[in-house]
This record gives sequence, structure tokens and C-alpha cells, in this order.
Amino acid sequence: MRMDDKAVKAAMRRMGIRSEDIPASEVIIRSAGKDIVISSPSVTKVNMMGQDTFQVVGNVVERSSVSEDDVQLVSSQAGVTGDVARKALDASGGDIAAAIISLKDRKNDSD
Repeated sequence: MRMDDKAVKAAMRRMGIRSEDIPASEVIIRSAGKDIVISSPSVTKVNMMGQDTFQVVGNVVERSSVSEDDVQLVSSQAGVTGDVARKALDASGGDIAAAIISLKDRKNDSD
């Protein structure tokens, strides 16, 4: 049995649950080493007992959160290609010094 939207919203109001649609064009969740980007999202803010939660539905894409400047710096300091530098930065959670050290250690081990 399927309840109609009005009945669901009325039941939620009786339980003290409030919801509101949030107009958004993009949602970005930043984490160590990568961003999760949700394009064309449907975002609903739900308040229950004073606690706000957000429900996000949309097209999900993960991308590296390291900047091109960081990639170029690691690449030049470690003497590697941009792709190798980006992978090292991703693995180090964006820590430039750790990425350079790991690449230099790897080079020394292969010599």
C-alpha cells in the first residue's frame, strides 16, 4: 500500500519532523585526497528533534582534491611526471612533503 505525499508530510509534522527542499546546483563533500561531487542534486533538509540532517540524491563523481600547483611542485621536486605526482599526492592525502619524500624514497630504492 502506497501513501500519498500529503499523508506522509502530515504524519511527519505530527511527529515533529520538518522537511524543506533546498535549491542547489552542486554538492561537494571534501575528504582527504578527494572530493565527492554531486551534480544536479535533489537536496532535502530534515529537522527532527532539533537535529538537522540532509538527504542528497544526484549524479556522483569523485575527483582529486589536489591543485595543479601542488602537482607541479611535487613533479618538479621529485623529478616525476604530473600523473605520478598526482597519484602520490592522492595517496598522501594531499600532503606535499609526504608525497615528495615517498617519491624520492621510491627512486632511491630503484637505483
